[in-house]
Amino acid sequence: MEKDLKTEKKKMNPFLWFLFAIVIPLLIAVVIAVIAFSMAGVNVMDWVKEKGSNIPVVSSLIESPEGESVEQTPDQTSEQLADKNEQIEQLNQQVQDMETTIDRLEEEAVILENRNKQNEATAEVEADSESENSSITTIASSFKDMDSEQAALIMQDLDNQTAVSILEEVSNKVRGAILAEMEPAKAADLTKIFIDAGN
Repeated sequence: MEKDLKTEKKKMNPFLWFLFAIVIPLLIAVVIAVIAFSMAGVNVMDWVKEKGSNIPVVSSLIESPEGESVEQTPDQTSEQLADKNEQIEQLNQQVQDMETTIDRLEEEAVILENRNKQNEATAEVEADSESENSSITTIASSFKDMDSEQAALIMQDLDNQTAVSILEEVSNKVRGAILAEMEPAKAADLTKIFIDAGN
């Protein structure tokens, strides 16, 4: 009986052995590879068609998509060309719009910068003017308390504009007393400037 089992094992059909040992595992491996490549984003069918078209016997079995596209090429090319030209025109228009926007924004930036410089200059002038007015007010209050003869001597040595600025800050009574103590020509000049200034 043992001999019969051994004989049966030896007599196993070589075709079945080839089928179960090589063909079926190979098919399973190919199916798993196709699934894996498809999941990885590789277009397996296009790859097989591309490689199969280079094999002499298999290439006759594979339909060539290039044959169909060659027949449609002139129409497709003109349509594609028209589409591309339209896209180019749209992009050129967008570029021109962007350049216009950039130019406008640059002009606005220059205007704002100039306005900012003017505001700074005005603020500086106002600050200087306030500082000058505050010092003139302080000096004018000193002249109020001073002897009118002494104040007149000091005013005669000042330039006319400064003297008028100080006279504007003092009261009418003090102004009259100081002008009375000055030389008549200088008092007349200061009075004329004072009147022209609108006071």
